[in-house]
Amino acid sequence: MTADAAKWLKTHRIDDVECMVPDLTGIARGKILPRERFLASLKSASLRLPQDIFYQTVTGEYPEPFPGDPTSPDMILNPDISTLRLVPWYEEPTAQVICDCVTRDGKPVGVAPRQVLARVLDLYAERNWKPVIAPELEFYLVATNTDPDYPLEPPEGRSGRQEAGSQAYGIDAVNEFDHVMDDLYSFCEAAGVGVDTLIHESGPAQLEINFHHGDPMALADQVLVFKRATREAALRHKVYATFMAKPIEGEAGSAMHVHQSVVDTKTGRNVFADTKGRDTKLFHAHIAGLQHYLAAAMPLFAPNVNSYRRLRADSDAPINTHWGYENRTVGLRVPESDRAGRRVENRVAGVDVNPYLAIAGTLACGYLGMIEKLEPGKPQTGDAYRAKGQGLPSHLPDALTRLGRCKPLREVLGSDFVDLLISVKHTEFNQYQDVISPWEREHLLLNV
Repeated sequence: MTADAAKWLKTHRIDDVECMVPDLTGIARGKILPRERFLASLKSASLRLPQDIFYQTVTGEYPEPFPGDPTSPDMILNPDISTLRLVPWYEEPTAQVICDCVTRDGKPVGVAPRQVLARVLDLYAERNWKPVIAPELEFYLVATNTDPDYPLEPPEGRSGRQEAGSQAYGIDAVNEFDHVMDDLYSFCEAAGVGVDTLIHESGPAQLEINFHHGDPMALADQVLVFKRATREAALRHKVYATFMAKPIEGEAGSAMHVHQSVVDTKTGRNVFADTKGRDTKLFHAHIAGLQHYLAAAMPLFAPNVNSYRRLRADSDAPINTHWGYENRTVGLRVPESDRAGRRVENRVAGVDVNPYLAIAGTLACGYLGMIEKLEPGKPQTGDAYRAKGQGLPSHLPDALTRLGRCKPLREVLGSDFVDLLISVKHTEFNQYQDVISPWEREHLLLNV
């Protein structure tokens, strides 16, 4: 492994290596090492970080009382050399690599998001199943905004004008931002991120990128890198790229839809369809697991207070876990496909998620349905916004309560991880509660 890494770094004339660990919020934390120091660390296991990076809130603070070891012991970082990539937006030759985390006695750090996903994938592997996923990421380009009290606005495109109205699937609307997207595609190609199609979504300067289907861990790694690349491409042109779930009042939110199927590792066949292309019982059980457990797993799909602003009726986002064929009003959509492509699309997750946790959560729900042999409700053929039942939590505290009480998800995801996530997210919510919004000053200041 060390020899392969050394050869790759020499070939690409790399000077520095960014060693990254995604925290609970999906922020990349870690260290930047000179090339020779990085190579030496592969032999000596000397690359370390304090374990409390996983206890930080999105603001960089810590819960009180502190849920971990107050002595902040170091964990050892094991770079996954398969994730070694160029960082194409720097002038100096730089590489990035994603690291797994272990304790001093070599045990995986169970609360690390990458390990949470690995834990779920191991459960599938024990039954000779291999999940295949394909994420779709929506995001906005917005004008630079240095005052957080000021609402976000669309940026000027090539025409020199701000986009007005809804331009869903508009070709010319996408071309307004060719200068940004050309750089983004170049960054992704250089960094080995397998992006596929690009479309314009319904919001002003709202875009969507689809990824090639593949291994869940590899795709989560690519999403982490893609978000960094998108922000950098936008900054080159003096605009922001935002992955907030609901960044602009009155406009559509941004999702990370996750298409998922499961392959039998012995036969290589999709277990969601039989030889005649019909849905299998395992497929319906997987959907039923999503229906049954998705509401309890919501902190993994809607992790921030802003996330729940997106989940509104008639907003292009689901409000329940109904399922249906070719129905975009449901939370769980089954696209038309052949046998090999039979899959279900989880449309609940916002783009503000940690990709490792969102993918782990959706696969965990489906896995529980398969092993418990659950049965789904009837597929929705009409407008699911008008349907009753299977509702999702409408705010973060409710979601955290449901997750804390769900024993099957605790067993699949790890109880220590669940407790930590709840502690961190409760702290974030309490911090949010200290902020007085413009709406309160506008409508309550002189009226109540």
